[in-house]
Amino acid sequence: MFRGWNFIVLFFVLTIGLSQTPDVFRAEYMVMPKNDLDVKTSRIKLVVNVPIKIFKDDILVIGGEYNQYDYEIPSTLTEGAQEALAKFYVVDFNLGYVYKWNEEWRLIGLVTPRWASNFTDEFDERAFKINATVGIFQDKKNIEKPFRLVLGLSYNSSSPIRVPLPVIYYEKRFHKNWSYTLGVPKTGLKYITKKDHFFQTELILDGYYVNIQNDILLADNSTSTDVSSTSFLITLGYQYKFTKDVSFYLMGGHSIIQNGSLRDTDRNSIFTLNNKPGLYFRTGVRIGI
Repeated sequence: MFRGWNFIVLFFVLTIGLSQTPDVFRAEYMVMPKNDLDVKTSRIKLVVNVPIKIFKDDILVIGGEYNQYDYEIPSTLTEGAQEALAKFYVVDFNLGYVYKWNEEWRLIGLVTPRWASNFTDEFDERAFKINATVGIFQDKKNIEKPFRLVLGLSYNSSSPIRVPLPVIYYEKRFHKNWSYTLGVPKTGLKYITKKDHFFQTELILDGYYVNIQNDILLADNSTSTDVSSTSFLITLGYQYKFTKDVSFYLMGGHSIIQNGSLRDTDRNSIFTLNNKPGLYFRTGVRIGI
């Protein structure tokens, strides 16, 4: 459900090319080990983005993101769910444009076709959605306390709320060794050392909304056509920069809120799969501009 929000923030900072690692490439592995309900989730993520300068000051961004989820639930939870939800995918293609409005602001438009399904059969049109975002971006880096600000609206066709939602992102380096981020899906605080070691803490909103091919028939005769998950996480992390552009990171933490549900065609939650908090770990390698 929230994969698009993650790319929105990435896309806005990507086109400016600051030193704090906007992604040209990222490979990441995430795992939430079994919790009190014996539910385990893992994810493989691959991200590629290519900024192309056109005209004098405008930038075209072409990219994509691939997410593969492995979802383990007890076989006794609900008949048919274990096999249907064992593995599913979220694949985004991103096309964005950055227009230099003036020396202070840039205008950004982003279109993201998405396929999200367990893909047990052939292509299903229900798995295809299109998301869109428009906004403005301001970046001040050559000042004593540099900052970047993003304001916009995002329409996510996978969201149960069928209205454009606000995008707010603010990042500031308030000390030579400290910076903070305020916004959605991430708010955090970072400590920066002189030898390219970074330590940080974050509050993260994460999740997905995925179509289920071969719908799941529940014991009460209701039918689930989709699965969703929303997690609110608190994490601590470490990052090391091998070079100016290549870095390794490791994050660990715990979910504060966890809600995994089966949903019907009207997007109503009809069966709870996972509502117990659990541990969270994420590691990967990224290449920035």
